[in-house]
Amino acid sequence: MKPIRLAAAALALGLALVAVWPSGWGAARAGDSSAAAPAAPEFTGIDHWYNSPPLTMSGLRGKVVLVEFWTHECINCLHVLPHTKALYDTYAKQGLVVVGVHTPEFEEERDPARVAAAIRRYGITWPVATDNALGTWNAWGNRFWPALYLIDRDGRVVYRHFGEGNYEETEQRIRQLLAKA
Repeated sequence: MKPIRLAAAALALGLALVAVWPSGWGAARAGDSSAAAPAAPEFTGIDHWYNSPPLTMSGLRGKVVLVEFWTHECINCLHVLPHTKALYDTYAKQGLVVVGVHTPEFEEERDPARVAAAIRRYGITWPVATDNALGTWNAWGNRFWPALYLIDRDGRVVYRHFGEGNYEETEQRIRQLLAKA
């Protein structure tokens, strides 16, 4: 009986690791069937919106959306920002909506004045939501900074990437989603 329990526990652990592993083993892929992809959760518990009135995922239905979880003191987030800016600059006119979700890791990152200063300093012109209570972070089941999620026109999460890198693949996925009418 013990070997069966041990095998079941090992299998459960392995499946859990595959589901959350940052390399994207469990990530939905742009081009996969939208019906199989999970619906994007709503923005929840947002303290303030910068560069935009409040947005909702239901209100963004019909658009391709890139949601980026970041925080202004995270060096990895700062390394990804130029790539996000390039995607926004290149594809916004083609219909891409970029939404930054600023979710603090440290207490000083909750300060609205610091967030506003970082948005100005880094030239962020797309909408940014501050998620100081981690409502959206938790609704999305996010665990990483930075984290990128691509949402198709049907409101489904079809691609995700955690950390730096994968810039070409992310851009390719955006182009694929924008090409679908």
